[in-house]
Amino acid sequence: MERKNIITFKGSPMTLVGKELQLGQKAPDVTLTDVGMASVKLSSYAGKVTILSCVPSLDTGVCDIQTRKFNEKAAGLGKDVVILTISMDLPFGQKRWCGAAGVDRVKTLSDYKGGQFAEAYGLLIKEWHLIARAVIVLDKNQIVRYIQIVPEISTEPDYDAALEAVKPLL
Repeated sequence: MERKNIITFKGSPMTLVGKELQLGQKAPDVTLTDVGMASVKLSSYAGKVTILSCVPSLDTGVCDIQTRKFNEKAAGLGKDVVILTISMDLPFGQKRWCGAAGVDRVKTLSDYKGGQFAEAYGLLIKEWHLIARAVIVLDKNQIVRYIQIVPEISTEPDYDAALEAVKPLL
């Protein structure tokens, strides 16, 4: 399924592939790869409020800023919240980036093996085979409670809105 006119890059329309995620639905359970090359199922985070911070690539300015800001915010959220940054970057690159950036509270997961996450969440950018910039909040039962697909890829998400969506879930 392809969806047009949802996102742009510097004003140019991009195409999203995958079924549109809906509020109130059970989050698709996909397998991603952590920085140690281990497979991680999203369902392994059940029991915690989960913020999915989706970025095209950590090696770009806005993705760097987004991940650093969520890393800062994580300190005040408590142990019942986990923040995952998901990109198509190779796990080795994610590990290198986190070390260089001092990111230690956000966990990075890679969808490089085929875009299973990107397509299941309707965030696969057809033109680039990367993940669209988005923030998704799942409750402790893995129900989708907040979705923000950032309309212009080169801009940051609304961090405050995402964090406000977390509060009633704790």
